Amino acid sequence: MEKGKLYMVATPIGNLKDITYRAVEVLKKVDLVAAEDTRHSGILFKEYDIKTQQISYYEQNEEKRSSELIEKLLAGQDIALISDAGTPTVSDPGYRLMQKATQNNIDIVPVPGPSSVMTALVASGFPTDRFTFEGFLPKKKGRKTAFEKLEKNPRTIIIFESKYRIIRTLNDIIKYLGDRRVVVGREMTKMHEEFHRGFASQVREYFENHKLRGEFVIVVEGNWRKMKTREMVENETE
Repeated sequence: MEKGKLYMVATPIGNLKDITYRAVEVLKKVDLVAAEDTRHSGILFKEYDIKTQQISYYEQNEEKRSSELIEKLLAGQDIALISDAGTPTVSDPGYRLMQKATQNNIDIVPVPGPSSVMTALVASGFPTDRFTFEGFLPKKKGRKTAFEKLEKNPRTIIIFESKYRIIRTLNDIIKYLGDRRVVVGREMTKMHEEFHRGFASQVREYFENHKLRGEFVIVVEGNWRKMKTREMVENETE
């Protein structure tokens, strides 16, 4: 029996119009969609008249659900994996499923599209030829070490953060990396999209005086300015 294919489908990070034609086509034709939150993805499905059956796939059930999905793929079913927003597995569940799929020689088909990482990076105005993506930094254990490793990093740094820790993270940037330039994106692609630019202390002051909502992407200028030349830095990091 021919095995099914696992499609990794990127979905909008906010604006529903950002989904690709191909993504809609794939979501309509597969046998099953594994979604991080079926209620959330239901809004997208209603918008594009996608009637494919959904099954939940989130951090707490990832191990068990991965095994179930692999059985379906081995039985010939095509399955699409989506997260609440953006590209699956990027700071979202999905790694275990991809790992099991490769172990079983199941074809993984990426369907690219929206990404909050790239959206924030290109909007930052910082160098884009080299960058480091950190996702969500450790909340406690390993947090100080993570920042210390970034201090001399010459590349543009991208960090995910929630409204509960945005002030703390900006404080840690100042403490461990210095009061360097940052750009913080919030509600990207949505009606109330915001980008706040300046030194970390200036951006922190803004958020200290405004109500915090949504999730944030922090883009931090790399440490290449302290080096002799940009060319030397790139040669050292290749």
